[in-house]
Amino acid sequence: MAISSTRRTGKVIVPSSLHPEYRQTIATYLENLGVELVTLPCPTGVVDTDQLASAVDDQTAAIVLQQPNFFGCVEDAEPIAKLAQHNGALLISVFDPISLGILKRPGEYGANIAVAEGQTLGTPMHYGGPVLGIMTCDDKLVRRMPGRVVGETSDRRGNRCFVLTLQTCEQHIRRDKATSNVCSNQALFAVRASVYFAQLGPQGLKETANLCLQKTHYLADKLCEDDRFSMAFTAPTFKEFVVRDANGKVDELVKTALDAGYLAGVPLGTWYPELDDCLLIAVTEKRTKTEIDGLVAVLCGETSSESIEPAVATMN
Repeated sequence: MAISSTRRTGKVIVPSSLHPEYRQTIATYLENLGVELVTLPCPTGVVDTDQLASAVDDQTAAIVLQQPNFFGCVEDAEPIAKLAQHNGALLISVFDPISLGILKRPGEYGANIAVAEGQTLGTPMHYGGPVLGIMTCDDKLVRRMPGRVVGETSDRRGNRCFVLTLQTCEQHIRRDKATSNVCSNQALFAVRASVYFAQLGPQGLKETANLCLQKTHYLADKLCEDDRFSMAFTAPTFKEFVVRDANGKVDELVKTALDAGYLAGVPLGTWYPELDDCLLIAVTEKRTKTEIDGLVAVLCGETSSESIEPAVATMN
């Protein structure tokens, strides 16, 4: 979509702080398009704007920014958006819907396209799924969106109703040139997310986001009271953070926690060899203080796993 609208086929820039699997997917999409995928290292956990400025040129179609990023760090998004705009590139934001309770919306800091994973919006975890995707964009890009766009109108009785709008005929009769030949039906989960938002409301979303923030910082502070653990990055975080294990035994920590009933986090060495002594941990509004204190006790070796009541502190 960004390549088509900018008519640039030079490169797409992504930071290493973007989810590794997202980067792998983008690489697959671009492999046969002749578009270079440039990955910027983020040793501090966030994008270095000076380094980004040196990488952007007049052939850059898009910059992809995750906010908060894969490490849980909050990026300084506005300068990045201005940098993209100055060079005629689009900014694609990958955002956490819950974070919008306290962080700026993508459009407020200048994103042109915004996408998100909607599982956290009232859908429980079911063996890794099912999930739903969220996508939005500038008004000028709406007609380039793949799939179906639902718009509001009135029926012949004047009642409010919703219909498929901006749907090109090519999706039905020009299949070889259509923007969405195959669509999966996630309508039930979209409805569920809509109900979740309707029940939560703006204040509820703010409170939920704040709970995530406060509980995450509580866990991070408690872990770092032990000399074994320290924060890998100094950037502000939302509901994920990266902790470094001075003993370098991350896999053992995960197994110990799992035996006690906790999914403690994700070892980062799989994707980031330089962070093979680090663990990515997430805390959501659902976690209780008892569960968080129990996880701290297990990870810090303050008690045996047999003495801890099983409770799952998951990544979602």
